[in-house]
Amino acid sequence: MMHFKYHLVVIISLLFSVNSAFAQKSKQDQLEERRQELRLEIKKINTLLFQNNSKKKSETTLVEDLNYKLSVRRNLIKITNQQANLLTREINTNQNKISNLNKELELLKDNYSKLIVKSYKNKNKQSRVMFLLSSNNFKQAYKRLQYINQYSDYQKKQGEEIATKTLDLQNTNATLIKQKASKDVLIKENRVAQQELEKDVAQQQIIIASIQKDLDKFTAQVKKKQQEANKIDKQIKDIIRAAIAKSRKKVKPSKAKINKGKAEEFALTAESKALAANFLGNKGKLPWPVVEGIVKVRYGKQPHPIDRSLTIQSNGVRIATNPNSKVRAVFNGEVLAISKPKRGSISIMVQHGSYVTSYTNLKEVFVTEGQKVKTKQDIGVIYTNSLTNETILRFSIFKNTDTQNPAYWIYKM
Repeated sequence: MMHFKYHLVVIISLLFSVNSAFAQKSKQDQLEERRQELRLEIKKINTLLFQNNSKKKSETTLVEDLNYKLSVRRNLIKITNQQANLLTREINTNQNKISNLNKELELLKDNYSKLIVKSYKNKNKQSRVMFLLSSNNFKQAYKRLQYINQYSDYQKKQGEEIATKTLDLQNTNATLIKQKASKDVLIKENRVAQQELEKDVAQQQIIIASIQKDLDKFTAQVKKKQQEANKIDKQIKDIIRAAIAKSRKKVKPSKAKINKGKAEEFALTAESKALAANFLGNKGKLPWPVVEGIVKVRYGKQPHPIDRSLTIQSNGVRIATNPNSKVRAVFNGEVLAISKPKRGSISIMVQHGSYVTSYTNLKEVFVTEGQKVKTKQDIGVIYTNSLTNETILRFSIFKNTDTQNPAYWIYKM
């Protein structure tokens, strides 16, 4: 019973150590994947927000862009530090393993050398025969024969174990060398990232100091921008409300179940219900509305990066992309409306059952109201500000009239 418990404890310990190693590897892979994503994002920021120095950005926009870049770079430094710390723990583990393997090898080789000496002394066939013949009875002779065979097997196993341990030691040493090299690379990259961060922080502080000299003007600009955003959001919601009202008149109760207690819900046919379910089923997997872009302003209420007493309310996301970039539908649907105000940019709304996606700040459209569109179909061209060379798409998702966070719907947003 005690023997069984001992073996059970050994097996559990081995399984735990193997699972722990896999967990470590998995964690390291996750960190490396995230680090590469952040490095790519910084490249995109430099390309999309800072590539054209000939264009004059407002101080407010420049600080916003720098703030975004700083947050990504800080994240990169944090992730790289986590990787380096994890590698340090793995290096320490492997160093301890090498130390233990060396001790085990030394003991195995010492025992093996003694076996060889003993075996050499008894290698004479005649001595083995005499050893068997000197037995008192057949049973003793049989046991002595078993002992000779077991001794030979043990000697062979000892040699094999030494070879296995030696190979394990060599592999661990090779892994250790790679880990140390990887750590050196991470530390070097982090040093460069820290220097870049300090340069960007210094630039941002100079601009903020300039803005704070005329804070009232800056505050007025921020409030004006928010008012313009609120106006666009209201227009989109009004269009959706009108479409809901129209759907409730158009669809008969026999064809669609209408909840009379909720006036701001689309009345859906069987086909549109299936489309809504399909849209929901792809939550987190929808494609980006642009081929290449970065989220400059995220969803929800957030403090302004310069004056944290000021609040930005974003009912969607603002995506910076390349000049003259096309916008594409993120899912199959029908063009619900195209808003073309006398002043301001064009908006396209695409309906996906009870869901609506809106694409704002366009200069050109390729679709018409009521037209069916497919996933990734180009539906328009995004407006580029001629003064700042900024190309910003305002993208929102609604369930009926309720806004949704696009980051939960769009793949890796």
